[in-house]
Amino acid sequence: MNFIKEAYDMRLKEVLNGVEILKIINGDIDNNINISGVAYDSRNVKPGNIFVAIKGYASDGHRFISSAIDSGANVIVCEILPEENNNNIIYIQVGHPRRALAVMSANYFGHPADDMVMIGVTGTNGKTTSTYLIKAILESRPGNQVGLIGTNQNMIGAEVLETERTTPESYELQKLFAQMRDAGCTHVVMEVSSHALYLDRVYGVKYKIGVFTNLTQDHLDFHETMGNYCDAKAILFQNCEIGVCNIDDPWTEYLIKNASCKILYYGAKKENHPDLLAENIVLDADHIAYTAVLNNNNNNINQQVPVKTGIPGAFMIYNTLDALCAGIALNIPLEDGAKVLNTVPHVKGRVEVVPTPGKNYNILIDYAHSPDGLENVLKSVKGFAKGRTVALFGCGGDRDKTKRPKMGKIAAEIADFVIVTTDNPRTETPMDIIRDILPGMTGMDTPYIVIEDRVEAIHWAMDHAEPDDIIVLCGKGHETYQEINHVKYHMDEREIVAEYLN
Repeated sequence: MNFIKEAYDMRLKEVLNGVEILKIINGDIDNNINISGVAYDSRNVKPGNIFVAIKGYASDGHRFISSAIDSGANVIVCEILPEENNNNIIYIQVGHPRRALAVMSANYFGHPADDMVMIGVTGTNGKTTSTYLIKAILESRPGNQVGLIGTNQNMIGAEVLETERTTPESYELQKLFAQMRDAGCTHVVMEVSSHALYLDRVYGVKYKIGVFTNLTQDHLDFHETMGNYCDAKAILFQNCEIGVCNIDDPWTEYLIKNASCKILYYGAKKENHPDLLAENIVLDADHIAYTAVLNNNNNNINQQVPVKTGIPGAFMIYNTLDALCAGIALNIPLEDGAKVLNTVPHVKGRVEVVPTPGKNYNILIDYAHSPDGLENVLKSVKGFAKGRTVALFGCGGDRDKTKRPKMGKIAAEIADFVIVTTDNPRTETPMDIIRDILPGMTGMDTPYIVIEDRVEAIHWAMDHAEPDDIIVLCGKGHETYQEINHVKYHMDEREIVAEYLN
């Protein structure tokens, strides 16, 4: 379904409104030139487009200015002006091309985010589940239609759209906002990655609510330090009205040191005095339950509401608390949010049960791909497993290498048996990645096996399962592919299990 027109008719001055310009060659912003679109990839340029040259981490868009002109671009926005210029082309120099792209994209699509209530969720783990839970709570209110943007998929109401990355580039993001606005969406709930914040993909977007889940090691190949990683996340709380933050997370104080918003805290540790507290926690094999205690001294509110949801795992305490707290910030009563959580379905790839009819073992799929994510899911499973907890995992290639031995150590410390295999090797050799994992398992008593091929590893786990085992397939989650040397090959672990059983 396409809710927006394919092209907008806009003048150059309108597209450039709000862009900080350093220099213009061969014209001015009052030039009456018509703009047919905005592009940052020269392969997508069409006649009459503005081309924005961005220095990326893999390539430099300035190298493709000539190609963009050959394809019909009549305006070039760039950080470095070319030594030779075409007299028929307007060149605009800016200090921050990514910010310029974000501003121009918002202008081109008519600032769609301004017409909807924006909710952004950031953190290392729990973003996807939290966005689905918040979406469900919002949709329980009459008149609400909610757009969702995230790792699993994008959604306009109930319609599912495929997604390539957690937070799209600013042009695609603004186009998606416009689709949602034109489809009648009243709210947008979205995952906001640290990359998106640091690289200005959400620059200029004003959020009503910003949610922080937690911060643990991930993406240090990009951010280099945990402080840098947290600083990127913190940008969200300089661009929202109300922050909903996990008071139990040790990074929260650092995260909000420069926040410009009101903060609501949630947590499960009474001594931290959160606004929304989980007490009397019950963890079971097929659900969690607790008493949500709302203490808001500013409004003289003291309320206790039972909460239960059919998704297991201790981490779900925090995922449900942040969703309830976001609802409260949007004036949705705690008891109403709790009723929604009681009926909400599983989120794909998050402690997802894979059918194994006729077998005396169980298989779960989880997206755990960071040390903290792996620890959370394995501890949760260990808490309700009647037999062994069998962990099958690998680590992604071209990503933070320092987390690999840490994940090996976590798997060996918690699981009863470990199968080390391949995740998305990307451009790395799978066995090189596995060799980085194994030192973390040195000196552990936990038995393990290395099976490089992931499909073969899953088959081996099923063949060697013992009664009441729970096999946890970690790392792929919702993904239905394996990426090798820039090619995505189909791989759906649900299908692998079903086909092998048959």
